[in-house]
Amino acid sequence: MQEHHLTVSRTARYVTLGPLDGSARDVWFALHGYGQLARRFARALEPLDDGSRLVVVPEGLSRYYVNHSERVVGSSWMTSEDRLSEIADYIAYLDRLLATLRSAIPTGVPLTVLGFSQGTATACRWVAAGAPGPARVVLWGGTMPPELDLEGGTLRDVEVVLVRGEQDALYPAETATEQAALLETHGVRYRSKSFTGGHEMTRQVLLELAASR
Repeated sequence: MQEHHLTVSRTARYVTLGPLDGSARDVWFALHGYGQLARRFARALEPLDDGSRLVVVPEGLSRYYVNHSERVVGSSWMTSEDRLSEIADYIAYLDRLLATLRSAIPTGVPLTVLGFSQGTATACRWVAAGAPGPARVVLWGGTMPPELDLEGGTLRDVEVVLVRGEQDALYPAETATEQAALLETHGVRYRSKSFTGGHEMTRQVLLELAASR
């Protein structure tokens, strides 16, 4: 038995909030967590939509039934199966999406890449690939991928913000401390932000992050 790979075209879905006419003064790419869909995740990001900020919410390429009996659908960025191909596919997808929207992003406008939960690893890998050139990476409720190059990688050139809910059982305080120590060890510029809550996005923290640009 021999295993092979074939690159094919497929349709990806994404949601946007804010202007697409080139007037945006701030741009965010927000990558959802495991089992979420772009339109649902985008609802949590609505506080960012002040009329002058463009928020782009790509959807992971792998959909599945989160709840079969109620036919609730979610999506994932990847699994451990054929992981390198899945990583390459979503990086190519995000690169193409950014290129597609370039006409809506004025030159010099800062780009924030936000990853939530599983999306944190996706965000890190995409930024490490060198394509988006963001000013800031927000890692909310999730960890960096273990293979990430922090010594000479792209993350050294951006501000990293670590966000955690104090009651987040999926991203415990010990893990957050370890992630911060890892960045500290490699001299990566970062800051940590916590809030009262669990594994969730909150309006107040989003607005604080938006105001700190």
